[in-house]
Amino acid sequence: MPTASRVWISPQAHERLHRELGTLRFLFSAGITDETDENATAVRRGWEKRIQQIDDLLINAVVGEDPPNDGIAEPGMVVTVGYEATGDTDTFLLGVQGAEYADMAVYSIQSPLGAAIAGARPGERRTYKLTNGPTLAVTLLDAVPYGLHAAEVNQPAPR
Repeated sequence: MPTASRVWISPQAHERLHRELGTLRFLFSAGITDETDENATAVRRGWEKRIQQIDDLLINAVVGEDPPNDGIAEPGMVVTVGYEATGDTDTFLLGVQGAEYADMAVYSIQSPLGAAIAGARPGERRTYKLTNGPTLAVTLLDAVPYGLHAAEVNQPAPR
């Protein structure tokens, strides 16, 4: 039997998932009982699927336990990458899709970009293939634990 991999989520995302799960379970238990209504049946199946997704996320979650501050791109790190072709940069959290983070974009470690930069150190160049065909080159510029990033963002501005 395959084992599910552990996934990193922030404490805020963990709390949001628990609230969503509670709401969905309430709706499901108190919800639609007309089995002849195809729309109602589809809605119930959607709720059931999302409940299972959230359950799976929460069972495998490592909540807010920051990875080491070693600059290596891994789940739980806020990473900044530079795109070779355009010179643009992008900062995002390597986390888990479906746990929605309010303050930044999230890329899964299974996404093409996430898989490409996993294990990279600052200055390392990696390539990845987009789902529509082209290959892009990115360089990891920075990787800091989410907790440190969040603390820096929430610091009051100097006067």
